[in-house]
Amino acid sequence: MSAQRDEVRIKIVEIARNIFTHFGFKKTTMEEIALATRKGKSSIYYYFSSKEDIFKAVVEKEADELKEELRISILTIDDPIERLKVYITVRMRKLKKLTNFYTALKSDYLSHLEFIEEIRKSYDKDEVKIVAGIIQDGIERGKFSVEDPQLSAVAIVTAMKGLEIPLFINKEQGNFENRLNNLINFLFYGIVIR
Repeated sequence: MSAQRDEVRIKIVEIARNIFTHFGFKKTTMEEIALATRKGKSSIYYYFSSKEDIFKAVVEKEADELKEELRISILTIDDPIERLKVYITVRMRKLKKLTNFYTALKSDYLSHLEFIEEIRKSYDKDEVKIVAGIIQDGIERGKFSVEDPQLSAVAIVTAMKGLEIPLFINKEQGNFENRLNNLINFLFYGIVIR
């Protein structure tokens, strides 16, 4: 693919991203994307085979943004406790901003799109792997008392997913931060006095 073609594809994805964010997948049309990009509909079809193909590119771009921000956020943190806290905090804050990616992960009406299930599985697998790695490091350093890092990672990822909707529905930033801190405290310290 030529550099110019790559640039055009990137521009279409960025513009389509905004349209999908504003109107959602169902209500967005190829005509709207063509109009917003100032290209003919046939030109859009030169770069993408369908609206689904554009949405896939948008979702993959947002998934890559999330992965990169998470990677950077935990890269320099040595302490596994702090690394896990930062991972959870950055993940929840960033996911809240990635409307299209989050919609792809959660919406049943998109399940018929084959690539959605692939993205969901890939993201889940990557996330469990990262969290399990942090937990394993914490075990080796004597910071975590966990018998099965993989199972614990699945539990933490599941807990985060279960709290996404309640966290994201409330638009008040302070309430979001408070709920997020409570989630982290619960995951780390539970409710049982030992």
